[in-house]
Order: sequence, then structure tokens, then C-alpha cells
Amino acid sequence: MKADIISIGDELLKGHRINTNAPFIARALGAIGIPVERIVTCSDDPEAISRSIVSSLASADLVLVTGGLGPTRDDRTRKVVQELLGRELLFFPDAYERIVEIFRRRGREVSGEMRDQAMVIEGSLPVPNTKGTAPGMIIDCGVRYGNSHLVLMPGVPVEMEAMMNLSVIPFFAPKSGRFILHTPIMTMGIGESQLAGMIVDVEDGLPSATTLSYLPHAAGVSLMVSTMGSEKEAVDEENRRVVDAIVSKAGRFIYAVSDASLEEVVVRRLLERRLTVAVAESCTGGLLSSRLTDVPGSSGCFLQGMVTYSNRAKESLLGVSPETLESFGAVSEPVALEMARGCLERSGADLAVATTGIAGPGGGSAEKPVGMLCLAVASRSADGSIKVEASTLSMHGDRRQNKIRFSEAALRALLELLR
Repeated sequence: MKADIISIGDELLKGHRINTNAPFIARALGAIGIPVERIVTCSDDPEAISRSIVSSLASADLVLVTGGLGPTRDDRTRKVVQELLGRELLFFPDAYERIVEIFRRRGREVSGEMRDQAMVIEGSLPVPNTKGTAPGMIIDCGVRYGNSHLVLMPGVPVEMEAMMNLSVIPFFAPKSGRFILHTPIMTMGIGESQLAGMIVDVEDGLPSATTLSYLPHAAGVSLMVSTMGSEKEAVDEENRRVVDAIVSKAGRFIYAVSDASLEEVVVRRLLERRLTVAVAESCTGGLLSSRLTDVPGSSGCFLQGMVTYSNRAKESLLGVSPETLESFGAVSEPVALEMARGCLERSGADLAVATTGIAGPGGGSAEKPVGMLCLAVASRSADGSIKVEASTLSMHGDRRQNKIRFSEAALRALLELLR
């Protein structure tokens, strides 16, 4: 069984919205053994919708469509599918009762347009919308379209996600007859080509049912090992063998064999060891603090973060010496060392990390180019003494990319310290 995903909406093509629906659907289908062969984004134009659906029905067993089910004029999906299949619209009482209840709570009356929301295509299995008004539909398209199934869902992510979890996945899970296991391998401090060189033997010897994907991102690259088969035990075993082989080759650059983020791993290690951390940021502008505190439970280890963007703030909040700033400049290892030490001493934390650098696009020089980061970590030993280490790194990107990479480097430094 194979699937296509069609995301409908002019706002997606114009860049006004990011298509988060397709990745969610693909992951959900993959978990029940249904691979996605194609993801299509098309406009609200009826002809474009029709062409996309017909094309997908010709090659896929399952086509999932999001968008175009609302009450406004640009919501045309239901009508297009109705005409393609040559079927009538039928009234779905349960959906209408939900719409009435929603409007009652809001103190409004149901309009004729909203009543139309309760209409579903003849022969479809209505999918209740527990988060909105428009019901979804699971449709057997008949012999004309190879008995493929068509799933229509709203484009609002929270509505679509509820439908997938509560109705669509339970309906198709018994029909897939396949198992797919995806294992992410998260790396740090290594580029794509270097990583590929380290695991070339593993990649050359991949079993036929397993694929290896490289997933570059703003701060580096990760891997995805995917195995498909008809027997769950065999799929698990084959996937694990490949993952273990990669870990044996590149283990020192791997921080997780899961989809955990670097900040999640750092926070987990801090909590496990009952250690606390504080951060002093200049070039990252609070991004490092934000990433750490995005992790649930981080209040158990994160004490404070200081954004000391100006030299005056570095002096007053962290105790950085004016002479050090004058002699070496704000972007320098001596300043980073004093920032980290001051952060550790003033916060009372067990560990501290400091960042100072040049994110760009301006502010660089031949000696200190854009993308330069000076990073320092400080730790407190059992006897109360403080150890501080600094390093200088170079990044290559625009301002936002550099800030992300700077924060990633700081998290890597914390993780290495914890290791």
C-alpha cells in the first residue's frame, strides 16, 4: 500500500503559511507501514485540485487531501471530488449537531453556509471533526479509480491531526500489511560529507529493505535509518543491525538514537546528574536560554540566563574587566572566559556557558570575520574551585543561521562537559 498527500491552499504556494500538515501525515502513515511516494501542493483552483487528485489516484492506493473543506468561496475540494466521482451530497446529522452546539456556545445562530458544512459525499465514511466544524471523509473511489481510497480533511492542523489520530489511522492500520521502522540518528559537530565518509562501508552494505537518508539542517546533519517488511520482528532486527553499525563507526559524533533534540539531551543529562546550569549570552541574544527552557522539566536544572549584549552589560552583570574588553575586544576568548566565570559565580550554578561572536551581516573584519564565535564553559568542582575553558569556532551562514549554529555549539560544549 502506498500513499500520496495533497495539500491545497494558495497560502501555501505564496509562502504565507508553512505546510506542517504533510510531514505530520507522512509520519503517521509511516508508523503503520504505509509509505508516502509523493507530496503535492496545489492552488485553490478547481481544475488544479482535480488534476492533482486524478493524477494521485492513478498511482496511489491512498490519497490524503487537506484543505478546501471550509465554508468560504475558496473552499472547493468537496465539490471537485463530488463531480469527479459523480456522486450526490448527503446530510450528516452528527456533524450538524456539533456545529449547532459550537455556535450555541458562542451565542450565534447557524447560517445556511454553515449547514452546508454538514454535507458529505455519497458513499463516504464521515470522519468526525472533534476540533472544528467541517467533517472529513474516507471515500472508496470505486473501480473507475482502481478502488483507491481518498481521504478528505480540513487544512487547519489541529483539526486534521485529531482526525488522523482518532479515525484515519485506526481505519487504515489493519489494511497496510506492512511494517516500517524509522530510527533517527542525531549527530553533532560533523558535516554531511565527513559523516558519509565514516559510514561508507555501512551504506554500501545496506540490506535491500533498508534505506539511509541524510537530513541536513541549519546546525548540522542527522540520519534516518528506515526498514520495511512484512514481519515486525525481522524489521526491528534488521534496522537495529544497521543503526548499531553506524554507531560503531561514528559514535563520538552521535548524541541520540532517537528524535531527541540536543537541548533535550543536555537537560536530561543535567537532571540525571542533579546539576544546574546558567548561561551568559551576547551573540545568541537569548536563543540558548530559550532552547533550554523549551524542554519540559528544565526548571529542575536551569537557574538563569543573562543577555549581556553591550560591553556595559558584560561589565555590570558578569564582572568582565574593562581592560580585557579594551585589550582583546568583546569577541575574544579572554572575554568569553570572564563571561563564563562571572556567570557561574553570580548564579551559583554548577555549570555555565558563555557566547560572544559576530552573527553578521556586518561587524566583521579580517581578524574577526562574520561567523566567528568565542565560546567558554565553566564548571565548579567538589572543592569549590572553578575551571574555565574557551574555544573559537567559525560558522558560515546568514545572521539567523549563525545564531542557531552558535547556540548549537554552546549546547554541544555543555554536552561534552557532561560526558
